[in-house]
Parts: sequence; C-alpha cells; structure tokens
Amino acid sequence: MELVSVAALTDDHVIGKDGELPWPSIPADKKQYRARIADSPVILGRRTFESMLDDLPGERQIVLSRSTRSFDVDTAVHAADVDEAIERAAEAGAETAYVIGGAGIYALFQPHLDRMFLSRVPGTYPGDTYYPQFDESAWTLAAETADEGFTLEEWVRSD
Repeated sequence: MELVSVAALTDDHVIGKDGELPWPSIPADKKQYRARIADSPVILGRRTFESMLDDLPGERQIVLSRSTRSFDVDTAVHAADVDEAIERAAEAGAETAYVIGGAGIYALFQPHLDRMFLSRVPGTYPGDTYYPQFDESAWTLAAETADEGFTLEEWVRSD
C-alpha cells in the first residue's frame, strides 16, 4: 500500500494558524484535494478530524489519538500509532492511504511516505502550525503544475 501526504503550505512551510488556514480560500486547491482523497482512507489526528466533522474527507477516517478511542462517525476508526494506522488502512483494502494532518501526524509519517502532493501557496502568512521540513535529496520532484492561487507539486521518494 502506498502512503501519500497531501498538504497546502507556504514556502516557509506554514499550514495553519489557530486551527484554520491562514490564507484566503483557494477553491481550485480544495477541489483537487477533495477529488484526490475522496475514495480512499485518510489518516489524520484527532484535532484535525474534529475540525472537519461537518465535511469529512475520504472514504474512511483513521484517527490517531492518545485520548479518544471511539467516534460518533461510522466511517471513523481509532489508531494508537503509525503501525496501527497503516494496518487499518490496509484492512480497508486500499491501494493508497492519504495522510492529511495535522503537523504532528505529518511529522510521524514523514519517514513512511512514498509520495507527497504539496500545494504551494504563494506569499507569507503568519502561522503556528508547520509542515515538517524534509530532505529534498531523498525525494524527486516528479511534477509541478501551476493553478489559480497555488502550484501543485508531486514529490516521489527517491531512495
């Protein structure tokens, strides 16, 4: 099974401020993001899960949490750690599982990722949440597509 990270970030890796995106909405980015993950399991942290309850992404949500073990959503399952999250995604029969945040979850999964789809948002925005730095020499930039308000980068692990 392939593990793929999906995130929108600035050049200085800001992904959020006070639990929200710090830049104005970018409809084209939201559309490509939702289409990419729609029919697959997504792996996310509890706070990110709770922030998306009104419009949950993915076919199944695998929620990493130390405090909450069950959820009032039929498609959500708990995972205690990275290995259990990967196991839960495999149980779903998926070819791909998407890691969608927050910052701690991105950092935990960085060594396990096969690909990253990063929407680069131009400009500088204040933030308190960051996408982890990664060693670009361990990755190949396979594609870069400019779109309205962002540039989508596809990174593939080289090693």
